[in-house]
Amino acid sequence: MTHKFITFGNGQKVCRLGQGTYQMGTRCKDEIAALRRGIELGLTLIDTAEMYGNEDLVGEAVRDCRDRAFIVSKVLPGNASYTGTKQACERSLRRLGTDYIDLYLLHWIGRYPFSETVCAMVELQREGKIRHWGMSNLDVAYMEQIMALPNGDDCAANQVLYNLHDRGIEYDLIPWSEQHGIPIMAYTPLGEGRLRTDKTLAKIARRHSATATQIMLAWVMRNDNVIAIPKASNMAHVEENHKSLDINLTNEDLNEIDTAFPPPTQKIPLAGW
Repeated sequence: MTHKFITFGNGQKVCRLGQGTYQMGTRCKDEIAALRRGIELGLTLIDTAEMYGNEDLVGEAVRDCRDRAFIVSKVLPGNASYTGTKQACERSLRRLGTDYIDLYLLHWIGRYPFSETVCAMVELQREGKIRHWGMSNLDVAYMEQIMALPNGDDCAANQVLYNLHDRGIEYDLIPWSEQHGIPIMAYTPLGEGRLRTDKTLAKIARRHSATATQIMLAWVMRNDNVIAIPKASNMAHVEENHKSLDINLTNEDLNEIDTAFPPPTQKIPLAGW
């Protein structure tokens, strides 16, 4: 892996392996310990959302290390009017127990015009309540609408589904995002664990003295513009994920993966929400 960090517009560098929290909040003690261990290892980006109902857990995890953490949260599309976005952000700030959110995203497209949501996010940024703003689950056509808005070129990221089974974004969204300097955040980079027993991945893992999980994460992050945010609800999984940063896949590895999981040859509708 050539670059382990993504640099955002204000010069802040963030490790390209983050920590997802979707469906976390049931084993709080273990999950908080896992998130804190991740931060210790340099996995400082933690992804949450108002929909997840666990912003308070994330806030507790970073309470003693807020200056080291890069918190990502999201506004629900049903709340994404101009006023609704600002109010949702205030609620998230209270639940997180922080004065600012590092990256605030629109969770997916809804009934409110992008112009309202973006206007609110730009104001929140100017007020210091968020450091960056971005989108989630938006394909190229919608991202072009964002870029055409006033301040639209300040969009800092787009979070989408991406893993070996769901490679559709490689056809056009990844190239478009690279061209515009907008990092992709890959959620569910392990395909919800369905691929851990795949024979091709097991063979590649043996060559690297690694696990299939580590190979999948290294593959997602082979592109320097992609951030992976796997969920790990215990410290052992966090430590396993962390080791993926040191894996450099060979051309042989990549060719075998492409044979087992073919890349897209045509436009595929964006998967996810």
